[in-house]
Amino acid sequence: MQLTEIIVVTSGKGGVGKTTTSASLAVGLAKRGKKVAVIDFDVGLRNLDLIMGCERRVVYDFVNVINGECTLKQALIKDKRYDSLFVLAASQTRDKDALTREGVETVLNGLREDGFDFVICDSPAGIEKGAALAMYFADRAVVVVNPEVSSVRDSDRILGLLASKTRRAELGNGAVGQHLLLTRYNPNRVESGDMMSIADVQEILGIDVVGVIPESEGVLAASNAGVPVILDEGSNAGHAYEDAVARLLGESRPLRFIEASKKGLFARIFGS
Repeated sequence: MQLTEIIVVTSGKGGVGKTTTSASLAVGLAKRGKKVAVIDFDVGLRNLDLIMGCERRVVYDFVNVINGECTLKQALIKDKRYDSLFVLAASQTRDKDALTREGVETVLNGLREDGFDFVICDSPAGIEKGAALAMYFADRAVVVVNPEVSSVRDSDRILGLLASKTRRAELGNGAVGQHLLLTRYNPNRVESGDMMSIADVQEILGIDVVGVIPESEGVLAASNAGVPVILDEGSNAGHAYEDAVARLLGESRPLRFIEASKKGLFARIFGS
């Protein structure tokens, strides 16, 4: 059976950029020739397909597969840009209890049998059932954090769950690999003391940084256009996601876009 790596993208807090991250990581891996499925675990609040630009092509969803109303192949939507990238959308109408551990396992085993290299699980925020199921089968976790206290504190709880409430933890198969991905990072605000630094966040959470995504209007624009920001050549955020994908695959790359911009004399005098 194909050695498929399952990566959960998770966070303690909502609105930190998990779905944006899931979409960009999936595209980045597919760009490198990997066969990738990205699954939306947020039942009732579907938006991964919007960011991937395939919302009009959703016929069957994750819950339809689990309930046996269609096959996995029928529900997987092939990306228009990369032949090796597929999206499995969440159901907009079903209740949260529609996902079951057995159903999720069956879907993941089906993806293994189909020769997928990576499965990206786009988790809902927090510790509800969908989030617990998204992380249960994970080999690795990308924990998405904004550099502010409440986001970091909530993510600490998620790290505790990853260490204890996963199949790997239950079977004693070693820990789920944990990677920290900081989003909306603004070095000028860090320098002025309005935002936590990378070192601050790392010290509290105690895990390695796989990426630092700078604050960027390009992220919202890309989401609205149904194009993952990693495909935006002109966006620093896109380049930062490319770097994160490279690090996930074991490459060593220095962090970029983390220095505060130097103010010129005019700006310093007038305080702008």
